[in-house]
Amino acid sequence: MRNLQRVVVLVGLLVLGLSACTDFNKVMKNPSADVKYQAALKYYKKGDWYRAGVLFEEVIPRLKGGSEQELSQLYFAHTQYNQKLYETSAASFKRFYETFARSESAPEAMYMYALSLFKSTPNFNLDQSGTIGAMAAMQDFVNSNPDNEHVKECTEMIATLRKRLERKAYERAKQYYKVSGFSIANYKSSVVAINNFQREFPDSEYNEELSYLKVDAEYNLAMNSLDTKQKERFQEAVDFYKAFIEKYPNSKYVKQAEKMQENSLKQLDRIAKEEKARDDLKKQQQPNPNAPAKVTSAN
Repeated sequence: MRNLQRVVVLVGLLVLGLSACTDFNKVMKNPSADVKYQAALKYYKKGDWYRAGVLFEEVIPRLKGGSEQELSQLYFAHTQYNQKLYETSAASFKRFYETFARSESAPEAMYMYALSLFKSTPNFNLDQSGTIGAMAAMQDFVNSNPDNEHVKECTEMIATLRKRLERKAYERAKQYYKVSGFSIANYKSSVVAINNFQREFPDSEYNEELSYLKVDAEYNLAMNSLDTKQKERFQEAVDFYKAFIEKYPNSKYVKQAEKMQENSLKQLDRIAKEEKARDDLKKQQQPNPNAPAKVTSAN
């Protein structure tokens, strides 16, 4: 009995589906723009975003001005958004508020443009150029519509995207550090990436760890450098340690950092002694200007 009921339901759904397809095909073949426009509205109200979108896209070029063209373009953009075609909907919403700048729906389209960009942004581990564009769009909306009901939401989304950029920058800095043991250039890149991160995200929760890693990277850079570069780089490691310990005196990384600090100071002391020994040797080898000139006899 239950199987029979299921068959009846499936057959009914199939008949309805075929009927809907037949009606849609008839509308598509109809040359009247008004018939297609009215059908598009009908499908839109039912939430049939695909059919509504197809029909709106069909009639928009044929509607010359007026409220119908404006509404068609706005609804078309919404059909794309509701199908999760966010890049397409972003372009459509932008086109709407640029074309109908004086429309009362322009702020809505501007917000939906920013929201579409937000929805299309990738995870933090992928290219973040789209994220920057979405943040700019949201900020433009907030600046242009300070009293709009969506301002708070946009502000929160900006914060979300900024955290995503922060995570991306953190992972990039960490990656440089992870591969730094393979070459001197990677040690340098690690320090540069961490410095850039700290400038861009001074209040980040990742800065404690990265401040320690900067000490570590600079210390190892100094240890693997030529003699002529070691003094400068060990001094940098000492300076990085001082900045780290001043800001994070109770960090879990303190003990490891202290070991590098102690050895950096020993290395600097060694270098200072070697420099002094070389200077003393040079002085000993220099001729004494007060010494009497040697007299040579002629044969």
